[in-house]
Amino acid sequence: MATSTPCAGWSAFCGRVAELDAGAQPAGVPVDARPGRLAAIRDDLARHDLDALLVTALPNIRYLTGFSGTSALLVVTAKECVLLTDFRYATQVDEEVGSAASVRIEATSLWGGLWPALGAMAGVERIGFESAHVVHRDFARLLEQGSRWHWRPIVDLVERRREVKDAGEITCIERAVAMAETALASALAQFRPGLTETAAAGVLERALRDAGSEAFPFPTIVASGPRSALPHARAAGRGLERGDFVLVDFGAVSDGYCSDITRTVVLGRASAEQRDVYDIVREANARASGAVRVGMQGMAADAVAREYIAARGFGEAFGHSLGHGIGLEVHEGPRLARTIETPLAAGMVVTIEPGIYRPGWGGVRIEDDVLITESGRRVLTRFSRDLLELA
Repeated sequence: MATSTPCAGWSAFCGRVAELDAGAQPAGVPVDARPGRLAAIRDDLARHDLDALLVTALPNIRYLTGFSGTSALLVVTAKECVLLTDFRYATQVDEEVGSAASVRIEATSLWGGLWPALGAMAGVERIGFESAHVVHRDFARLLEQGSRWHWRPIVDLVERRREVKDAGEITCIERAVAMAETALASALAQFRPGLTETAAAGVLERALRDAGSEAFPFPTIVASGPRSALPHARAAGRGLERGDFVLVDFGAVSDGYCSDITRTVVLGRASAEQRDVYDIVREANARASGAVRVGMQGMAADAVAREYIAARGFGEAFGHSLGHGIGLEVHEGPRLARTIETPLAAGMVVTIEPGIYRPGWGGVRIEDDVLITESGRRVLTRFSRDLLELA
């Protein structure tokens, strides 16, 4: 059933940030989480016959040490954990990292400081590097300045560990979801004919900041009318018009952890055709959210929504995958897609985001964040999935 006002039934969402803050974790990675994470990586090093791992991806460095700066290299060995950063972060790194790693503040070049740091580590010869995150210029440094060591490419070693969230991480994601929902309730109340997509995105982003979001995990998407058929449209100068679908895809960030939510509303009264398409997407969302569980392959989860949409004649209009993991990055493992055989595990947080997109007409996507639990799943997103009609 459509709802004629954007505020009806939403008061339950608006107090969730304060509710979660009452039991909030301290900013950054909880101290007691890092030793276990480093121990797991050291087990991985032994299995790969490596003496050390060079970590260059900033989300991975934050996961292992708590450091949230934008300039860092991390070396993990069986006994040591050494973090290199620069003068800008001298105070911040001390506050965030503490005893989780030995810190070296480099006055000139992090890469220049890497070689003596490695040279001081006894028994280090075979070093893994994150091949997906090392640009060619830095790879050349490994081969030239770092030629005394044997370098081996490693893919997703830390990322695979990040897929399963602990209790502290889940709390951060829940808070990010609550912030996003509070912001959306505020922003939708301000949407009106003539407001441009770009301005509408600005309204929502201001509301996200007001709700406590420390950043935006990706550029906010507001796509209206025919442009709502673009799954990843950029907000543009088109003014909202009565009768438009307005697709809003956005997220919040709490202590580095992301939420990712999409809702599609109608500005004014919805047509029968809009209701029909919307109801198909909403049912596909409900079926997939209710089906995901421990041990289910990503391809099987994707099929739940895809087959329902296809059976109602819109199979070609759902061209992207069902979802992806969220955490320190808004797109991370696992993936829920047609080719993914990897099974889901308890502690994973994934998006469920089926959609139907008809060029020249418009599109609908409904996206929720879902925690996989030992007993099934818990949908973290509570925002209404009814077709909202904005007065």
